[in-house]
Amino acid sequence: MSIRERILEDIKVAMRAKDELARDTLRMLRSDLGKQELTLDRELSEDDVMGVLVRAVKTRTDSAAQYDEGGRPELAEKERLEIEIVRRYLPKALDEDEAKAAVAQAIRELDASSKKDMGRVMKALRERHGARLDGKLASRLVSASLS
Repeated sequence: MSIRERILEDIKVAMRAKDELARDTLRMLRSDLGKQELTLDRELSEDDVMGVLVRAVKTRTDSAAQYDEGGRPELAEKERLEIEIVRRYLPKALDEDEAKAAVAQAIRELDASSKKDMGRVMKALRERHGARLDGKLASRLVSASLS
């Protein structure tokens, strides 16, 4: 079953369980997937779907931080709960040690030695690990390794 099909099934389950947060979050994901499909003018691949899900997590993370800064902890908590719902559909993320190993391997394979090579290394990491590797973490590790 594809991720998109799982989301559609889980919307039905959330509706039956009267879980409004899950229902609304999953409906928003379904809408985001539809918008991306219209933008690309083709059916979404699993990688495209992963990209939409990663973007949804990032958007909600940024929103939660802004709500915290604005003194709205109840809205920040809602965003964090939505993040947990979206993460159900993402593959397990690489932890920091695994990310360090992946960065070191990419640098070795590409024979990267300076900050000029950062773009090549980041591109290789995205191709190999996709949604499993946090972009900010990867950028920080690559930058530190190439300094």
